[in-house]
Amino acid sequence: MIIFHNPRCQKSRQTLQLLQDAKVEFQIRKYLDEPPTAEELKEVIRKLDISPQTLIRKNEKLYINQFKGKDLSDEEWIEVMVDHPVLIQRPIVIDGDRAVIGRPPENVRELL
Repeated sequence: MIIFHNPRCQKSRQTLQLLQDAKVEFQIRKYLDEPPTAEELKEVIRKLDISPQTLIRKNEKLYINQFKGKDLSDEEWIEVMVDHPVLIQRPIVIDGDRAVIGRPPENVRELL
């Protein structure tokens, strides 16, 4: 398992705690420090079974100021997230060929 984690995010910390309490093995990826590549994001999006735009945090100031209302292609949204990882929904927990967004953190129980 891998968690795309932002230590400053309460939901991300709660999800991390849930994984620790479940005593499962996992790796922490601080995705703001080590942003995913376009290929990694495509794979995560496929595992989540969502569109790239669904993975965007639409309440972020950056999104509101620069991207709100723009009609971008899937590839363009992926590039936006590669360039601005703060816009990626968090946390994301990946287990093999499955993934969930930990909002709410209880969503992760689907993978346990």
